[in-house]
Amino acid sequence: MHDLRLVPSALVSWGAAAWLVTTRSSVSVIIAVSAIACAGLLLWWGSGRVVRWVLTAVCLAAVCLAAVAASCAWRLATIEHSPLTDLARQHRLATLDVEVRRDARTFVHHGRESVVVQVLVRRAVSRDVDVRARDRATAFLDGDATGLVVGRRLVVKGRLSPSDSSDEAAVIDVVRRGPADRATWWWEASERVREGVRQAVTPVGPEPEALVPALVDGDDGRVSDGVEEDFRRSGLTHLMAVSGTNLTIVLAVVMVIGRAAGTSRRGLGILGALSIVAFVLLARPDPSVLRAAAMGAVGVAALGFGTRGGVRALACAVVALVFVDPWLSRSAGFVLSVTATAGILLIAPPLAHRLGRWMPRWCALAIAVPMAAQLVCTPAIAALSGQISLVAVVANLLAAPAVAPATVAGLLGGLVALISVPLSHVPGVVAGACASWILTIGHRAASLDAASLAWHAPWQWLLLIVPVTIVAVVVISSRPVLAVGVSMGLLVAVWRPPETGWPPPGWLMVACAVGQGDATVLDAGRGSAVVIDAGPDPTVVDRCLDRLDISRIRLMVFTHDHADHVDGWPGVLTGRRVDQIAVGPTGGPRHATIPRHIAAPGEGFRIAGITARVLWPSASGPIRVAGGEGSTANDASVVIRAQLRGVRLMLTGDIEPDAQAALVRNHPDLAADVLKMPHHGSARQSPEFFEAVGARLATISAGETNDYGHPAAAALSLLRDQGARWWRTDTDGDIAIVERDGRLLVVTRD
Repeated sequence: MHDLRLVPSALVSWGAAAWLVTTRSSVSVIIAVSAIACAGLLLWWGSGRVVRWVLTAVCLAAVCLAAVAASCAWRLATIEHSPLTDLARQHRLATLDVEVRRDARTFVHHGRESVVVQVLVRRAVSRDVDVRARDRATAFLDGDATGLVVGRRLVVKGRLSPSDSSDEAAVIDVVRRGPADRATWWWEASERVREGVRQAVTPVGPEPEALVPALVDGDDGRVSDGVEEDFRRSGLTHLMAVSGTNLTIVLAVVMVIGRAAGTSRRGLGILGALSIVAFVLLARPDPSVLRAAAMGAVGVAALGFGTRGGVRALACAVVALVFVDPWLSRSAGFVLSVTATAGILLIAPPLAHRLGRWMPRWCALAIAVPMAAQLVCTPAIAALSGQISLVAVVANLLAAPAVAPATVAGLLGGLVALISVPLSHVPGVVAGACASWILTIGHRAASLDAASLAWHAPWQWLLLIVPVTIVAVVVISSRPVLAVGVSMGLLVAVWRPPETGWPPPGWLMVACAVGQGDATVLDAGRGSAVVIDAGPDPTVVDRCLDRLDISRIRLMVFTHDHADHVDGWPGVLTGRRVDQIAVGPTGGPRHATIPRHIAAPGEGFRIAGITARVLWPSASGPIRVAGGEGSTANDASVVIRAQLRGVRLMLTGDIEPDAQAALVRNHPDLAADVLKMPHHGSARQSPEFFEAVGARLATISAGETNDYGHPAAAALSLLRDQGARWWRTDTDGDIAIVERDGRLLVVTRD
């Protein structure tokens, strides 16, 4: 009963915080006062009339709600009435004294390296205003992240603007920054250890070198997009984030060393507390690290007091965390961490007990823990990513033995590097070897065709499906023959899934589902292709080409140099030979060993059975339009009409109405059977161009729930008016145009 009284309080606090951080501070004040009044009324009216524990649970929930609402009110009011918020509303140019709060992250913006970093603004000076503050803000800077270490202070000059996040006072577009001062000794010490971890693994390969710091202290800045995608598909993403597991591993090692040294029970407690503080400093006191420390404490409570103690600790941790930082309630990491911990506490014990009837206890626990966590997290994962991993349990089971050695060896390498960098390479190599095993598991698991399933139905359905699945798993687990048979069947289905019929026989063209971007593949026979654009994500376009069994790119065409068309280029190169590159007047990627030329209007080429001609841009140069730089670059897209087995394909890049109208004027014959919809189906289209093309079929490449509203209703209306049928990558997945017995068909792969 005591557990039940705490759980509603945690759920109410969590839900209230998630809602209140999106409102004004006045709403939080009203909720706090109302909750206190409600608790007082219940205590006065309900004494002796309601079951005691129910009354206590409701009153406790009301008190927790009042506390969380008061915390939200205070935090929101501080930001709403901050002088920095007023300066941001006026878009003032200000000189700011800031302190780095979190590790900086680099990204590429318009071809230049830039940095985004969260800071604490201590002072702002703008014309006649000079204010002291302690407000959070996000700063964007050009250049690298040198010197932007947590705890260091620097002076920057930048343009302020309002923040979209309710826990920040401003966004700073930095135009000039000064040198960073040294931070306090504990921050500098933690940074030296983090740098030591990076130095210790320099002898290993690039992927292990990037993964070990992520395992040790959450430093995932150098982990490649490909590794992140593979870990997501295989259910190993949590290894790259600081979690309760990291803290548990560190505490276990410290306790073992302390006991071996004969430390007293009280000394072990002090040693453990100091270890937690040191770990938080090393991994940074981000909300995710505080969450990890709390979940680690829940795990310790469960070990000491059993499931009941663990549930009470989890409920208390949820209330405490959303009280300290209400914005955690909307964090994906918080949702996954809490649900996974709840699954381990409530489902893993009975599951391990049933499995333990016919297998060793250690093996039963090794299976039950990741299975319970994965099952309970499934609805949240589906809501966040739209996918359900089918290999997560097996991948975690295989990777788990290497996690603790990699973490301990990596941390040891960081400490040894403080004395001798060459000597630190010894534990660094051990950590790298363990990380290599984890990477191998992640890559192999993700490469399976059935590694994950796309979930397009409402995620709420899983709230009904998952409990039924959990009951079925627990029941089956006590029957060894049935459990082994079902497990082997699932493993075979994942390892060798039923034939999907992809690519479909007779395919001519495939529009790859690459998100908000373009990547089109034309079949050139015998595992070769002509590829038009590469999309925004290397991993996604690589997978699309893998599914089509493409090993050679006869010609790679970049219609224009926008990120959603060119950033996937490394994925096209992965494991494939590329013969040549063609780009438009806006340019595109280069490669030292691959010939590259600018596609000229009127230029034609014949590759295998593909005959094509460049129709645009005009020989007189790209059109200059009033829409600005983006529209000018779009209208400079390379437009190609290709013919393959008698089927005409119009490939249009991102051209907009001006270029479309010029094409109609310059080319009397634009007729095609298939149209690659211009500019992802934006509303800016020319009816005359669509009429001149007269396509029967159209493909639209757009990202699911993209921010641009693509494809626009107006564009779809144009297709409808022309009698054309269309397919969309955001809803249909990969789209194949197929010629079969003289008929054009469309086959999709969701």
